[in-house]
Amino acid sequence: MIKTGLELKQQQKLSPLQIQTIKLIQMPIQELEQKVREELESNPVLDDEPAQDSESETKDVSIDAIKEDGDIPAYKLKVNNWGKDPRPEYNTFSVKEGFTQSLQRQLGFRDLTPHQREIASFIIGSLDDDGYLRRDLETLVDDLAFRANIETDTAEVEEMLKVIQDFEPVGVGARDLRECLLLQLRSLKPTPEVQTAIRIVDECFQDFSNKHFQKICSKLGITEEQLKAAFGKIVKLNPAPGGQVDDSYNDQSQQIVPDFILDEHDGVLDFTMPRFNVPEIRVNKKYADLLLDAKGSTEQAQKEAAAFVKQKLDSAKWFVEALKQRQNTLSKTMRAILDYQHDYFLDGDESNLRPMVLKDIAEITGFDISTISRVVNSKFIETHFGIFPLKYFFSEGMENSEGEEVSTRELKKVLQECIDEEDKKKPLTDEQLVVEMKKRGYNVARRTIAKYRGQLGIPLARWRKEI
Repeated sequence: MIKTGLELKQQQKLSPLQIQTIKLIQMPIQELEQKVREELESNPVLDDEPAQDSESETKDVSIDAIKEDGDIPAYKLKVNNWGKDPRPEYNTFSVKEGFTQSLQRQLGFRDLTPHQREIASFIIGSLDDDGYLRRDLETLVDDLAFRANIETDTAEVEEMLKVIQDFEPVGVGARDLRECLLLQLRSLKPTPEVQTAIRIVDECFQDFSNKHFQKICSKLGITEEQLKAAFGKIVKLNPAPGGQVDDSYNDQSQQIVPDFILDEHDGVLDFTMPRFNVPEIRVNKKYADLLLDAKGSTEQAQKEAAAFVKQKLDSAKWFVEALKQRQNTLSKTMRAILDYQHDYFLDGDESNLRPMVLKDIAEITGFDISTISRVVNSKFIETHFGIFPLKYFFSEGMENSEGEEVSTRELKKVLQECIDEEDKKKPLTDEQLVVEMKKRGYNVARRTIAKYRGQLGIPLARWRKEI
């Protein structure tokens, strides 16, 4: 038996203002400035720099002066409330070049054919975050043919890989750790210690990985002192060369413009939001006069012109209101974060950084979690101890032995201290680190230790062992 009928669903539709506000909230400052410029260019009714005529009367009208019925008091047309103070300039802060961008830039300096350059560029795009090429050359040849329509062979791909392996940072483009270390060692001055280190990695890599020092000495016929000197060179190498180039949250952006600037006076925290060149949007007097002339007019052409101006004016009002709501939303969110993390913002001590998730700030501000997420994304604050993305202040947490909540950053800091203080001849295993953390008042599971150790870039105990 087939059932038929109507199913009623309640759906909440967002208003045009809400949609526009949401879009503006998630924009970083530079994108917002571009959006304002586009709005000014696409809406002929608007001006952002009112000019003065010969009688010193302002050419433009504040958008707030326009009433819904189009009636503008005459005195409003002669008042220039632009303000005499110049707009404050914002500071910009350079960020490191993105990993892929850096390699592509270096590729541009090489004397290659267009065909070779395409292959090399494809290889660069195939490297992982650590700078390794984890795929075999045959697979790359197939991908080049099917995905990029480039015919080649493994010999040519390997030739271009060698070109990339000559780039900075040294070790990039390696296919495994052994090759990565060898690339770095061979770039150093060939001292006796370096030569011995090359032999260790090239001929005894498995014994080196397992820290079988006596086997290495026996196979290579070297003394323990020679081994120690060579080992000192190896441990200074970078096992993840791609990780030393910071993509800085946005691989395309080369500047950070802080959305907020922290002020701290005698323990009282406040912040400012630079005006970041968002102009005061005003109505061109010519169009304001059009609305005045159309009032009570019977001419169809004049009414149509006035309707056009009214439509553009309504669009401008929505945009200006969305800008105001964006400002209010960002301000309330930043205030909530400052209050929640008050002790941390006094001096930047990570141990004072409380566990905080999006839900915590959403409950304080009354905004949706999705709104807080949009505010936090791509926004930065300048403090007296550095510049930070707002994302930095959010982290999960757990309780210590006294039942107090501590953030994951505090746990990582203590874990790092445990490893820094260990006996490097007998480094602590993850199980021993669990015991050591418990002594310091932190009950952390072994798998959590392994996870945090990996996030900190700290190798297993056997890799930390020194002679």
